Amino acid sequence: MKNVIVLVFALFTLTAFGQKKVEEVIIHTTAECGSCKKRIEGKLNYTKGIKFAELDIPSKNVTVKFQTKKISLAEIKNLIAELGYDADDVKANQVSYDALPQCCKIGGMEHTEEK
Repeated sequence: MKNVIVLVFALFTLTAFGQKKVEEVIIHTTAECGSCKKRIEGKLNYTKGIKFAELDIPSKNVTVKFQTKKISLAEIKNLIAELGYDADDVKANQVSYDALPQCCKIGGMEHTEEK
């Protein structure tokens, strides 16, 4: 009986330590439109370690579920910044931002709606 208890405890311990921790965060971006949504979600959802990413355009917030052992929050923010968008405190890569369509730039949807 004692061996069974030890075996069950060992299996429980291995299972608990073997699981990958999944964390959910919300990152505020400078995304403006559907093209931004497609660009950000496309990049994040096909990145190793990210389980789910969805951008809410009105709030400009992207919700990300990720495996902390495979990717860090800082790396995720840097991925968004490399696309040309601010990600919380991480500023957009200027070259990438300049290459974005006008509708994807800060205030861009306001300018396209006026035309």
